[in-house]
Amino acid sequence: MKDQGFTTRLVHADRVINKPQNGAVHQATNNSVLFSFDNAQDLVDVFQGKTAGHVYARSSSASSVSLQNILNSLEGGVGAITFSTGMAAISATFLSLLRSGDHIILSQYLFGNTSSLASTLEGLGIEISYVDATNVQNVAGAIKTNTKLVYAETIANPATQVSDLRAIGQLCEENKLLFIVDNTMTPANIFQPKSVKASLTIASLTKYISGHGNVLGGVIIDTGLFDWSRFDNILPMYRGADTQQWGLTQIKKRGLRDMGATLSPDSAHSISIGLETLALRVERICQNALRLATYLHTHEHVQQVYYPGLADHPQHFIARELFTGYGGIVSIDLAAHIDPLAFLNELKLVLCATHLGDTRTLGLPVASTIYFENTAEQRADMGINDNMLRFSIGIEDVDDIVADFEQAFDALA
Repeated sequence: MKDQGFTTRLVHADRVINKPQNGAVHQATNNSVLFSFDNAQDLVDVFQGKTAGHVYARSSSASSVSLQNILNSLEGGVGAITFSTGMAAISATFLSLLRSGDHIILSQYLFGNTSSLASTLEGLGIEISYVDATNVQNVAGAIKTNTKLVYAETIANPATQVSDLRAIGQLCEENKLLFIVDNTMTPANIFQPKSVKASLTIASLTKYISGHGNVLGGVIIDTGLFDWSRFDNILPMYRGADTQQWGLTQIKKRGLRDMGATLSPDSAHSISIGLETLALRVERICQNALRLATYLHTHEHVQQVYYPGLADHPQHFIARELFTGYGGIVSIDLAAHIDPLAFLNELKLVLCATHLGDTRTLGLPVASTIYFENTAEQRADMGINDNMLRFSIGIEDVDDIVADFEQAFDALA
């Protein structure tokens, strides 16, 4: 039998990988906080990691493990850990793997909350270099003797800069650096971070993975490509026989168990259900986004369109090489005579909301909302103008999306 397609594997993943009881096609939701053992030694063995099992739901449950198995399979990894939110996954990874005195390299275009977390890390004694990650030479020039990792997103939010991922992955391999890729914007059906030698993949499950704006979640996946025996921040107690598990073990113990950002069983189940239609949704979203971006690109009332699928996007050729779709974020700078807030208010179909990756098309003013805590200089470094609007494109009929923009332009022009 030939290899099955992405959606076929995904629709049957829970049934095939996790083998639910009684012929169910989905793993049952298990809300138990505690797990009892008939033999006390069995509890000890699970607690010490000698055998697989669950001892307390803050650390693991059947529901979270089932989702982790599916996500790990999609990315071709050696293990995954789920969290209550995407930011919890990022925070747990940084705080469990880094020490005061370490140096890390971050893309200067990182999502606002990730940048805010980075300022917290600096207060804890971690040195940070922010670079333009669209060119690998900027990353290479920032490497120091105490550099531990490089962190970049695939497509930046909201100005859609595309990191030079393949070259950065090669650079990190040559310098034995941990390479962490945030794959929220380009889920597994359009991009595999392992293909660019990423060490860890991080994603917000809240966005495209679950896809319906009804559940929060985050994940970190180890691709198996990084040699953790070279990472001297791994504590002795987590240096087991299988070196591939060292990083995940420390993140799970210090980042999940100790910090407590546990994904609930109900949330894990909801994400698993939403995940089944991932490819269908994302393919439609990418098609709609390209059509809308093309329409806006030549519109007299639009000054600038930011979308990697456009031929004049600065990283279009990088995106074309890496991805099978260009994502669902389309940002624009309106012409000076169009008030951004007034334009949003005129839209009837598009929802004014701070979220992305939803089935519905969403829009918001960038500088005054998700980046209002950043200074004007910081926003300029990220490519964010004061009149920028960000749209997360949904799965509606694209003619209806375009018509909504057209009627809003007509109302204001």
